[in-house]
Amino acid sequence: MNNFNANGRKGKVLVTGGTGFLGTYIIRELMENDFSVRAIHRDGPMPFFMPDTIRQQVEWVRCDIRDPLGLEDAMAGVDAVIHAAAKVSFLKKDRRELLSVNIDGTAHVVNAALTRQIPRFIHVSSVAALGRTKGGEVVTEEKTWEDSKYNTNYAISKFYGEMEAWRGMGEGLKGVIVNPSTILGYGDWSHSSCALFRNVWREFPWYPEGINGFVDVTDTAKAIVRLLTMDISGQRFILNSDNWSFRQLFNSIAGEFGKKPPSRKATPLLAGIAWRVEKIKSLVNGKPSLLTQESARVANSSTFFNNHKILRQLADFRFTPLEETIRTACQAYMHAGQP
Repeated sequence: MNNFNANGRKGKVLVTGGTGFLGTYIIRELMENDFSVRAIHRDGPMPFFMPDTIRQQVEWVRCDIRDPLGLEDAMAGVDAVIHAAAKVSFLKKDRRELLSVNIDGTAHVVNAALTRQIPRFIHVSSVAALGRTKGGEVVTEEKTWEDSKYNTNYAISKFYGEMEAWRGMGEGLKGVIVNPSTILGYGDWSHSSCALFRNVWREFPWYPEGINGFVDVTDTAKAIVRLLTMDISGQRFILNSDNWSFRQLFNSIAGEFGKKPPSRKATPLLAGIAWRVEKIKSLVNGKPSLLTQESARVANSSTFFNNHKILRQLADFRFTPLEETIRTACQAYMHAGQP
């Protein structure tokens, strides 16, 4: 990417979703690699887990990714865009917003990048966009989408959002797509996959039967920034460290927290009871449900994600073992007093 080295400088990168869980780590990784950063944020507080030394160096722009003109203004003078903004939810009531943010918002980001002739584009998708079925399949970048009851509204929104990114590359945008599995690390545990740590801390009693892929948030950010600087386009890469059962994951987190691990096996039948109980609790106490119909269904499926392609592309790159990721995250949560 020649313009990133012009006159001995690194380029300016626009990050959408800059105040999100992954976006925060992407910004930190860009800063540590001497890029200048402009980041989009919406109304609301800055992430408490972003160091002040990082936050103060970012050029913040208030914009909604569903605002086409605002996006074009935000992209003025930047050398690359990392589109990490997304809505993550497994609640039925959020379906409309999921489609609006993850599909329409991505279309607007892609269109603005084409209009501004942005030299480099990274779209952060999800392994959910590859589709999910129940029975123990190994998923590679070649997998094609199949309609399935295991595809959540979030997965559907990410699939069609990814189609907008592919469309942009078909129209001349130079970039790649990354498909992270479930991202683990230290963040705000009232949101996104960080809630897995909150649930174990609260000794949520159920564990599902399923197997899923997991990846360290720092590794995800590092891989994205590495791909940003490479002269490749029109490809996708699965970012996944290990495939673990949810029981193994929850037991590992519980061990680090010194908490009682879940002991009730949430078979499909019992999971159906459990999510209904949690929904009633949520209606009574006003707190987000720890389990939903969609998340229960996904957690009882088994999918293995293959990471060989990204390891071939980044020859010296290695994923952090999940045991280490969990240990580091749990220590950070306890040190910060978030529990």
